[in-house]
Formats: sequence, C-alpha cells, structure tokens
Amino acid sequence: AAAALETLVPMDIIGLPLNKQRYALFTNAQGGIMDDLMVTHRDDGLFVIVNAACKDADLRHLRERIGNRCDILTQFDRGLLALQGPMAVHAMARLSPGIEKLTFMTGAFVKVGGVPCYVTRSGYTGEDGFEISVAAADADTLARKLLEQPEVKPVGLGARDSLRLEAGLCLYGNDIDTTTTPVEAGLTWAIQKVRRPGGERENHYPGADTIARQLAVGGRTKRVGLVGLERAPVREGTQIVDHHGHKLGVVTSGTLGPTVNQPVAMAYLPVDHAIVAHEVYAEVRGKRLPMRVTPMPFTPHRYYRG
Repeated sequence: AAAALETLVPMDIIGLPLNKQRYALFTNAQGGIMDDLMVTHRDDGLFVIVNAACKDADLRHLRERIGNRCDILTQFDRGLLALQGPMAVHAMARLSPGIEKLTFMTGAFVKVGGVPCYVTRSGYTGEDGFEISVAAADADTLARKLLEQPEVKPVGLGARDSLRLEAGLCLYGNDIDTTTTPVEAGLTWAIQKVRRPGGERENHYPGADTIARQLAVGGRTKRVGLVGLERAPVREGTQIVDHHGHKLGVVTSGTLGPTVNQPVAMAYLPVDHAIVAHEVYAEVRGKRLPMRVTPMPFTPHRYYRG
C-alpha cells in the first residue's frame, strides 16, 4: 500500500515508521495540488484522512490509480474529534493516562474515557493537541466526556480558522488548489529527500517534472504572509497591488489575528515581490491599505516534540 500511495504523492510513505503520521499532497499531472491529507502508518495499514469536501474526488482518484494494487476501505462509520490548545494534554491524560507520552505526529490505539479510539498528537491549529478517530456511534458520548473536563470548551470554525491562519497553515480550496504547486505554496518541507531529484525514489508521481524543475529554480509566484500596517482586516479575495496600482495577486486567507492583534493574510505574489519586509497594498472599498510581507507563522507553533 505504501509503494502504491507513493505513486500519487511526492512524499516518503514507504519510510514512514509505525504509528508515525505525515502531511501529504495529492498532485496532478501539472504539479497542482488536488488535496492535502494526513497519512498514518498503523499496524492495520495506512490510515488516510482527507478533506471532507474533496472526499469523493479523492476516493475516485485512489480507486482509479491504485485500486488494483491495494485495498481501499472507507470509514464513513467513524468520526474525528480535535482537542487543541496548551491545556489539551491535561484533559486527555485524565481520560487516557499515558497519552501525554505521545509526541507530535505520533499515534496509538487507546481508550479515552473507556471509549476505544485511535489518537494522534496532531491538529491544524499550530498548537499542541490531539486528533481522535472514534466510532461515529461513540462520538457524541466521547465529545461530552471531553466537554466535562474543566479545561475544555466547544469551539467554532471561525476560531479554528483564525488559529490555522496565524499558524501559517494552508486551507485547501483557498490557499492551495489545482493551480498551485507545492513549491509555489511553500510546502517543499513536506517533500522528503528520498523523493527529490537525486533521491532514491525520485519522480514517479503526478507532476514530478514540474515540481523537480521548480525545486531547482523556483516558481513564478510564491505564497507569502502579509501583516496589515493599519487596523482594517483584509479578507479573502482582496486584490494586492504595488505602489503604482499594478495588480500583483489576491488574498487567499485573511482576518484580524486575535493572538497577534493585527490584520494577517496570505497571498501569492510574483517572486520579485515575495521578499520579507517588502511593502504592498490591499485594495479595500476603494482605499489602499499598506501591508508588509512577513515570515510565517505569524505566531510560533507550539507542538510537543518530547
């Protein structure tokens, strides 16, 4: 299964150790990103979590491309709960003693409050936390057990999205899609050496030629972080221009960052403008708001690595 999946992603799946998790990308023939996903090597096979909005296309892609090489089993009878934040470990350890020993991107079959689960120390907020795969029939019970813990509160998608953005993480369909490559998106950290040009298992995935070329010379555009120099938030779809008013790109995600307390955004800019401290302008309701290219994440990641 690992060798088969490697024909669809530019990541090292064969070398993924047992109970370790890895961020991966389905690419198309042009090197564009079809979806981002999490792959965990469990003792019962590879556990793959895709974006719900892409699940039908992803399943079709998997079945058409590698369905003859491995069994592809859906788990629509399971739910996924995420418990995120610096206090997550305290709440989890109370319900599943020993779980605190898990490190970032590592998983285990455990019981949480007596409920059988597969838990990984991961999430998409930039914070320490856990993602809990649980039988759908038990999901409500488990969610209520978590909510009984003094540290735990339910959270909406708005909060999750602002955390995700402040952590500099891409949202599929906004910051990455079939028109953006892993190089342009700044996701080359996810391509292991063994899958890069000169590596033992280079190429042999969709779009490998384009991605190899861009790894060598770069893409034409690059995903950057932007910080607003005024208070007004800059939202998705806002045009970014230079001081002459020439269009440079479009904001793919943007909000007033509650942690950093200033407007933050992501956009793709031509590489000659994608330089830290370079100033550009967001066109908001007929006004040009100054923004500065800044490194991401906007707020430091706080993953637990042991």
